[in-house]
Parts: sequence; structure tokens; C-alpha cells
Amino acid sequence: MLNKIVLTMASLRLTSGTIEICAALLMLRLNQIDKALVVNSSLALVGPFILIATTTIGLIGMTDKLSFGKLAWVAAGVVCLLIGIMKK
Repeated sequence: MLNKIVLTMASLRLTSGTIEICAALLMLRLNQIDKALVVNSSLALVGPFILIATTTIGLIGMTDKLSFGKLAWVAAGVVCLLIGIMKK
């Protein structure tokens, strides 16, 4: 039997991958650079959301196994990742 939290995390990642594949197919169908850039830019919204959601669900599932100090380190790491992703 699969753990519900792991199943939810995997489902989010599968959804994200499906969106990426659909976006690639849409770019091929549109066959125009400007429209492909619009599709690609819209994916920039999906990626960080999936990252935050998956990490949050995983952390909620591990709250009973992690001390507050370790949870703070994980949260700091996620913040660093988001800063690195968002800043250019």
C-alpha cells in the first residue's frame, strides 16, 4: 500500500510533467517563436508552485520525525532555492 503523502507528491510531479509535455506539443503546433516564448514563460509559474507544494506536503508528512531545528534548516534551504530560481 502506498503512503498517501508520497502518492500526493508523485501525483503533483506527474501533473507537472504532463503540463510540460503539453506545453512542448503546443509550441510545436504553434510553430512561431513569439508564441512559443509565451507558452514557455507561462511554465515559469507552474514550476515554482509545484516545487513549493511538493516540498510542503513532504515536510508536513515528516513533522513528527524532524526536530524544529532540522525543519528550520530545510525551510532555509527551500528559501535559498526559491531566491536562486526567482532572481536573475
